[in-house]
Amino acid sequence: MKLRYIFPVALALSAGPALADQSAHAAALPLSEIVAALENRYDIQFIDGIEWDDGGYWEIEFFTSDGANVALKIDPVTGEPRA
Repeated sequence: MKLRYIFPVALALSAGPALADQSAHAAALPLSEIVAALENRYDIQFIDGIEWDDGGYWEIEFFTSDGANVALKIDPVTGEPRA
């Protein structure tokens, strides 16, 4: 195979996962909706951190009014905690 064909083939092969990620992101809830749902479910005093994990979920850590430290992994599409 000639060298000039390697780059287009490699580019085409690498595009598949990127396109799949875009469709998953299109179905995801806005982060503001996820946080609002958590605030309704828990008596949150303050949110200590929100990070996106490469595994495809939000890691959200917060403290409740009674001082409990809660760390959840949240599914971005459903907004529900992961097991």
